[in-house]
Amino acid sequence: MIPRVMAVWLPSALLLLQVPGCVPLRGPSSMTGTVGESLRVRCQYEEKHKANSKTWCRGSLLPYCRNIVKTRASKEARNGRVSIRDDPATLTFTVTLDNLTLEDAGTYMCVITPSLGIDSYSKVVVSVVPGKPLMSWHSESQPNRTNTLGSLKSSLVHTQPSVTTEDTTPGPSPHPRSLLSSIYFQLLVFLEVPLLLSMLSAVLWVNRPQRCSGEKRHCPDYE
Repeated sequence: MIPRVMAVWLPSALLLLQVPGCVPLRGPSSMTGTVGESLRVRCQYEEKHKANSKTWCRGSLLPYCRNIVKTRASKEARNGRVSIRDDPATLTFTVTLDNLTLEDAGTYMCVITPSLGIDSYSKVVVSVVPGKPLMSWHSESQPNRTNTLGSLKSSLVHTQPSVTTEDTTPGPSPHPRSLLSSIYFQLLVFLEVPLLLSMLSAVLWVNRPQRCSGEKRHCPDYE
């Protein structure tokens, strides 16, 4: 009798958990991480489950879900690269997968185990993508660097003015000739002007007594 009742009651209870608003545990339906990095999954529960244990397991069916890490008396637990931390203040618990590998991809469950009643769970599909290899980055960046250097050299060649042999051969400078002419002109002025002034003074001195020859009484005596 009891197995028959359980057979009727259990599917009904499982169906009730699938109805929106009747699930006491919520979490992301899918998450994606990168190889070598960390992935954090946060699941939220109702206040009545504060004291209940939280479990992170791997599998798509609850009876066959393999437990990975589980909180008990403490609010934190770790198993290898996977850790779980319960935060009753925010009614959430966070599962962290460190140093992801491609083998970590799969279906997981956030599970709450009450003291009485049926476990509540939320499925999470985890996808892991490979990271970009370091050598691949170098091989991709090298052509870009070569193209950049080639463009820089080409721009320098086009912008550099053309230089011919006629431009590099220095021609005679007209400045020394102009400088010599200026010096000669100054010397000529300094030499000729005093000479002309002296000659003019001599001529005026000689011709001065001749003006007073008509009236000797008024002329000064220069003898």
